[in-house]
This record gives sequence, C-alpha cells and structure tokens, in this order.
Amino acid sequence: MRYTIDVKEDFERSLLFWLDRFIKSKLTSLSNRHVEENEKLSVIIGALNRGSKTMMDLKNLSKEARNIGLIGINLYISPLEKFYHYLVAMGMSSLKEIDEELLSEFLASQTGSLSDATKKNYRMALVSFFKFIDKQNEDTQGGSHQFRIELKNWGGLGGKRGEKLPAHMYKEELGRFFKAIDETEFKPYAQAKNRLLIKIILYTGMRVSEALGLRLKDIVKEGEYTVFQIRGKGNKPRIAMIKSVHIQKDFDEWMGIRSPALPLLFQSRTCKPLTQAYVSYIMEKMLLNAGIRKEKNGAHMLRHTFATLLYQKNRDLILVQEALGHADLNTSRIYTHFDKERLKVAADTMDDMQ
Repeated sequence: MRYTIDVKEDFERSLLFWLDRFIKSKLTSLSNRHVEENEKLSVIIGALNRGSKTMMDLKNLSKEARNIGLIGINLYISPLEKFYHYLVAMGMSSLKEIDEELLSEFLASQTGSLSDATKKNYRMALVSFFKFIDKQNEDTQGGSHQFRIELKNWGGLGGKRGEKLPAHMYKEELGRFFKAIDETEFKPYAQAKNRLLIKIILYTGMRVSEALGLRLKDIVKEGEYTVFQIRGKGNKPRIAMIKSVHIQKDFDEWMGIRSPALPLLFQSRTCKPLTQAYVSYIMEKMLLNAGIRKEKNGAHMLRHTFATLLYQKNRDLILVQEALGHADLNTSRIYTHFDKERLKVAADTMDDMQ
C-alpha cells in the first residue's frame, strides 16, 4: 500500500509516520538469523504498523529489536533520530520542503566531530530513507513525489568507507591485553564466558555479531583445532579455526555453567542472547585493566588486530579476505597500509643517490 507524502495534517506526524514504515522495512529485511525471540519481533512490527506516538517510542522499539538480535538497525535509527529533531525544530509544514541542500546542511551541522566512517553511516541512512519514500508514496492522481536524494561525495567524502586506518593493537599492547583477559574480574557466572568470547573474536577475527550468533552445533573439534561454522554478512558461510589449547579451559568451564535451554553458545544469566553493548562493556574493562586506550575501543578492534597481524605474518591478501569473510578483496587492502617492511623498501629509495 502507498501513501501520500504528507499523510497527517502536521509535519511532525507525517515525518514520524514515514520513519515508522522505513524502520519496519529494515526490520523485515535485515538478517534475522540471530533472533531467538520471534514473538517479540512480531510484537515490535505490530507496534510499528499501529504507529509510534513519539520519536522516543520509535527509538525504544528499535532498541528492543537490536537487543533480540537485529543489530544493524542501530545504523539507521541513530542518524534518523537526530534528523527528526533537526527538522521538527525548523518548523517546516511539508516533507516536500526537504531537498538535498537541506540534508547537506544537516550533515554539516550535526556530524562535524564524527569520524569519516560515522559520517558515511549518516549519509547512507538519509539516502536509504528518502529512496524508500520515493518508492512508497503516491498521490490521489496516481503520481508520486520524488526526492531523488543522492548526496554524492558529500563533504568531500568519496567511496564506501571513511579514510582513517582502523584502530588495532600492536604486539606490545597485545601482550598486556592477553594478561588482562585472564585477570579482569567479572561476576563468577560470567568470568569464563567473557574470556571465551573475547578470545574467539581475537583469535579468529570474527565480527562481534558472528560470535554472538554461534550455536553449539556450529562448533566441532578436528584434531588440535576447534572449528567454527559461521554465517557472515549476506548469510554467507565460512569457517574459522582456533588451536583448542587457547580456549579449551574457558570453553569447558563455561559449558559446565551455561543453560542448555538456549542453542546459542553465549547467553546471559537469564538465558537471553548477549548484546553488542555487553561485549563493549567487557572490552572497556579489559582495556582499562591493560592500560590501553584507542580512538575506538570496541570489540571490532580485535578483528582489525587479527587481520593486521595475519597480513604482516603471511603477506597474503587472499588469506585475509577469506579469514575475515570480505566479499570484495579491496576491503581487505586496508591492512596493507600496516606493512612496515614494504615501507622500509620505499624509505631506502634514495640511499644510492647520495
């Protein structure tokens, strides 16, 4: 079913109406392989069908969806929440007043202190939102209003990702971090679980969402290795391996504690799936214990650390691509920037000219 651009009589209600439907479309298109509470997802979608009364209601529904496993929704709701308040404060009367210039002004005023990668997420959320409206709106004569928002190379940013090199740990920092993994104190129930979770991410380069989505049936022993069957982005399968000696003690201890009620390897004390916020909490405590501070301290840094060391050790970009599950080899090329041995060759270029 299609709707007119200005569905309600006032601008704020119309904007919230379209945000509800856009977020619902994302909830039904994002991979739900990590969702264990399908009934709760149905309740959330039902609430979006009825319509949110406030932006806070929509934000809370999105948070509930993220907590049950639809992690990617946060990439959309955070920028769109800021966009909503920005537009409402302007006192506009119709969504048709929105154009690319206004969006550029919003991005310039609201993202100045953010990283290039986060700015990219803001741009992606806005472009996706207005493309959705372009497809779903229709007036009484059967026509439609087209925003045609592109924001190409906004703010001088080009390509799909930010320009900064990913944060990672150096070998000396890794030594301290390994010690912190074993020494950081958590509640007794969570001690072995937290160590196991962080080690799996660090030793394999898994995405956090992939680690949180591991099921017991995805894990098998092959000789001295523990093998994980992963479903990555786009539901693409791949395999990761760890030498069992690195995780066996924590794995056995956790298996003796966890409840068999949930098929996921990792779960809360109340048998709920773990969230990315929980993993961030673990990382923050361990990094603090190790005395390590980075621009980005999240667990995704462990993936970058693994990939950086893997490339430095083997100089094999295809191996990095396969290990990390990158669809495009160009995505893996970022790790060649950490190859100091190649840079030493460049540094020696002028030696024979003196």
